[in-house]
Amino acid sequence: MNILYCGDKGIARGALVSILSILKHNKMPIHFYIMTIKYEDVEPFTEKTTKFLNELVKKTNVKSFVKLIDATGVFVSNLPEKNMGSYFTPCSMLRLYIDKVPELAKLDRILYLDYDIVCRGDLTEFYDMNLDGIEAAGALDIYGKNFYHYHGLLNFDYMNSGVMLFNIPECLKSNMFEKAVKICMERWMMLADQAALNKAIVCRKILPRKYNEQAERPKKDTVLHHFSNNFKFWPYFRVQKVKPFEVDKVHEVLKITEYDDILEKYSALKDKL
Repeated sequence: MNILYCGDKGIARGALVSILSILKHNKMPIHFYIMTIKYEDVEPFTEKTTKFLNELVKKTNVKSFVKLIDATGVFVSNLPEKNMGSYFTPCSMLRLYIDKVPELAKLDRILYLDYDIVCRGDLTEFYDMNLDGIEAAGALDIYGKNFYHYHGLLNFDYMNSGVMLFNIPECLKSNMFEKAVKICMERWMMLADQAALNKAIVCRKILPRKYNEQAERPKKDTVLHHFSNNFKFWPYFRVQKVKPFEVDKVHEVLKITEYDDILEKYSALKDKL
């Protein structure tokens, strides 16, 4: 199983929680890749943290590993110029460069996860699903699905990019990643990486919400819980942002305690990052 995170050194705490949650429910060999860049004021994900995480995953399965990929060269050579000043860091667009990294481009498939994803179950059925003729599989975006439509106004097909299973050979055949980067180079978009992927992916598979639950509280069947931003309207409008490594907020704001075993391990290990 291949899993990809993308980001600078700021995602370390989230990656630790996410990886701990995956290891809890999945004992098979897992190859974790972390794409990062060193560009202008972006502080890259560090080798020290990678080494620590690599030693951690091997305690569950000696065949697992965590590998850091410096994508600075391919990123600088293909700058998403129109979106470099967006709310999100340039690292949010790194998943669009999978085809430019030989080690990733040769894989059969890879599961991309945002750093604020908590795993709640076995990923085998999800990861091994039939993707014949499909470039990518993902769940609908909880908010965007109502505003963006790519195959008619009555079709809901706008995917959230926080959990995406890429069929690499199909993506390479259709030049999907290259198209997405080109879109980011030429057009400003509010959610650049997500919008570009949705525009570039022709053959997609829409998944049940349980594989990317974006509501603040998971359901009984949720497999991957995404701690994404949520809009709150009472007693006043605001954007609620709680990440899984913010232990006090998880307890006090979201009233979630079911991840306490994972968060206790995180709290014991976080200083080693």
